[in-house]
Amino acid sequence: MKKVAFYTLGCKVNQYETNAMIEQFIKEGYKIVDFEEAADIYIINTCTVTNMSDRKSRQVIRRVKQVNPNSILVVTGCYAQVASKELEKIQEIDLIIGNTEKRDIVNITEKYYKKIVGADYSVCPELDNNKIQMTDINKQKEFVDFGTTTYTEKTRAVIKVQDGCNNFCSYCIIPYAKGRVRSRNLKNIIEEIKSIVSNGIKEVVITGIHIASYGIDFTDSNIRLIDLLEEINNIEGLERIRLGSLEPNIITDEFVERLIKLDKICDHFHLSLQSGCNETLKRMNRKYTTENFENVVQRLRNAYPNVALTTDIIVGFPGETEQEFNSTYKYLKKINFYKMHVFKYSQRKGTKAAIMPYQIDGKTKEERSHKLLELSNKNEKEFLNKYINKEVDVLFEHEQNGYVIGHTSNYIVVKSKGKNIENKILKVKILNQDKLELIGKL
Repeated sequence: MKKVAFYTLGCKVNQYETNAMIEQFIKEGYKIVDFEEAADIYIINTCTVTNMSDRKSRQVIRRVKQVNPNSILVVTGCYAQVASKELEKIQEIDLIIGNTEKRDIVNITEKYYKKIVGADYSVCPELDNNKIQMTDINKQKEFVDFGTTTYTEKTRAVIKVQDGCNNFCSYCIIPYAKGRVRSRNLKNIIEEIKSIVSNGIKEVVITGIHIASYGIDFTDSNIRLIDLLEEINNIEGLERIRLGSLEPNIITDEFVERLIKLDKICDHFHLSLQSGCNETLKRMNRKYTTENFENVVQRLRNAYPNVALTTDIIVGFPGETEQEFNSTYKYLKKINFYKMHVFKYSQRKGTKAAIMPYQIDGKTKEERSHKLLELSNKNEKEFLNKYINKEVDVLFEHEQNGYVIGHTSNYIVVKSKGKNIENKILKVKILNQDKLELIGKL
């Protein structure tokens, strides 16, 4: 039995697709082993959202042959998609496979393996002098469906419903790595969720590259994200529906009016803001203003009394003056997010922002990042303190250091003493806060 090992970098979409590839290999009789073990084949599913992601991908690539010099190394994912010619120069890599080709990865890899190990060059002549196996992602028109494949995190499952992005934000390489928007067939999504619910999973996370655009590519229907969520909400046995990152423009009055009727929707929304300054947003090619965003926040807070709002912020974007950053800081204090993910802008070759004038120095980016992280920590502590002496419903997930740990519907971490309570939703009275976690008792 041949052994294959996987390493995944990046987002939940990548994790979902790694799981799909793992299932393909298992069906063909392979044994899955840990990445640090000796394997016949190593597959690295890369990320390219920042230069740091690229660097991490290269570091992992160079580790493989140290474990087993005779192994086959396959590199796939977003970094492979946008930098195949660069990766081709790395001697350790045997195959570079595009994002679309992930669904055929076993076949491609086996052909190469037979050719190399068996020295049979008639098995796969197309690989004689070409280790790059990928199509033009920009020409991909249909969603690549892996079937009822699920990336499961203990008590929740990640469901990929969409791929690609049409927005072309000036700092982002993802549209070039993932292509245009392609939405998954609604029936297939429902079948997958019914399958995982039958196995006892109580919560699903709806994810994709840009889930707010779900359905815009359908030519034979007007189905959009809210229609999909209404269908998912009807699935018997499912307890929670959690949404991945949303573009704020989808949160219209009509969207919220329909959303609040769905009793399984979790009251945690991650809204991608990026900057609290209109001038910066315009350079980023974001399709909203701070005023639009504030209206969205108000809609959600009016609809969900205990809503937790989180966001992404980029500091040090090209041309971000001290005045612009101060505008962002004041805006973020006003909005008062539960938590903020703060990123220092990283030049990404191939994007418009990479060649913009007035690039910001590292020290300034570090200072601005630190200031926003301090604000985020303050907000988080204040948000959590509001729950002390209150009761919350917690989906318990795993044991750690004598506690069972889980999440509320608005994604607050809660830990409590208890036995045999994993994958159960139970009421907990919150006693105190410890290191941004709430401690309670059943």
